[in-house]
Amino acid sequence: MGPVRGVKKRRRTEKNIEHNVSASGSSENEVSGDWWVDFSKRINGLLYSSKGLGKFESVFKISRKTFDYICSLVKDDLTVKPGQFIFSNGRPLSLYDQVAVALRRLSSGESLVAVGDAFGLNHSTVSQVTWRFVEAMEERGLHHLQWPTDVEMTEIKSKFRKIQGFLNCCGAIDTTHITMCLPLADPTNKAWCDREKNHSMLLQAIVDPDMKFRDVVTGWPGKMNDSLVLQSSNFFKLCEKGKRLNGDKIELPDGSEVREYIVGDSGFPLLPWLISPYPGKDLPASKGEFNRRHFATRMVAQRALARLKEMWKIIQGVMWRPDRHRLPRIILVCCLLHNIVIEMEDEVQDEMSLSHHHDLGYRQQICEFVDETALVARDQLCRYLSGRLPS
Repeated sequence: MGPVRGVKKRRRTEKNIEHNVSASGSSENEVSGDWWVDFSKRINGLLYSSKGLGKFESVFKISRKTFDYICSLVKDDLTVKPGQFIFSNGRPLSLYDQVAVALRRLSSGESLVAVGDAFGLNHSTVSQVTWRFVEAMEERGLHHLQWPTDVEMTEIKSKFRKIQGFLNCCGAIDTTHITMCLPLADPTNKAWCDREKNHSMLLQAIVDPDMKFRDVVTGWPGKMNDSLVLQSSNFFKLCEKGKRLNGDKIELPDGSEVREYIVGDSGFPLLPWLISPYPGKDLPASKGEFNRRHFATRMVAQRALARLKEMWKIIQGVMWRPDRHRLPRIILVCCLLHNIVIEMEDEVQDEMSLSHHHDLGYRQQICEFVDETALVARDQLCRYLSGRLPS
């Protein structure tokens, strides 16, 4: 399977969150409440009796409201063949059971056997239920990952400006490695060996100030550098053709103009629509200040990727011999779930600590490509920022 891209034509009309939640019906919500009482009693004793794990939020890392919304999204797909999956006692899995199993697998990162033992299921059932959920989320949840509308972009620019004063900034870009354990004896696996001698798959993400993913690309081997992944993306092609980041320019006090752009670290090229920091250490004060503000602005992308891996631990640690054709789709669904949690204003996420360490053990990449026009644009921003403090 080729790289998964975050910009796709919607397969159905977008529905807002409130409508989907209410569409499940009050009776279903009541059933959901009864379901948890019964389900929590059936959870393996070790899991249920562990400190705090008797609480719904501790088991699934999301609130009941978010869980019910996710159930409403995938309901039609997961209830097509009722009774297809059964517990070890012969009882069929309900819609809520299936979503619970899949979310536990994705959020805990535990093995199929461990999840199966905890929930009273065969490990093959856990695998099938999880994959069925992933396919349903791809179909039903893709509208939760899309490029901002004009109205949304206006708010995004305002929020980025409030961080450190960057005018007309539309996003922050970063990449992370999803590490895998692949058999060394298989020569085809060498293509997945990255610069740190790990087998990995890359995820590139463009993030807004609320840490929502607005565009993602995954599926490429970890040996590729950030710049090459960017150039291989549909986002790059759209920007180069002037079909993205092509909104209104902002005039600076000196009469120069600043176009729309995103910010990224030194692993990305300096382009008219992608502003990277100044290279080097012994920089003039104004450039040093620019880099400090630039770092603080692009931190939203690092935090978003760190939060993604923290919440959906299936992609945090080393994955044991994953299906490389299915893994990009699993990564995409984790990104969709990440966005849903934010859009639902789920209070559970507020209890998690914020980190920007999503790629421990990986050294900073350096891209030396510089667009001459972009040099002028960066200097204009630098002069502007050095003459004022962020409002």
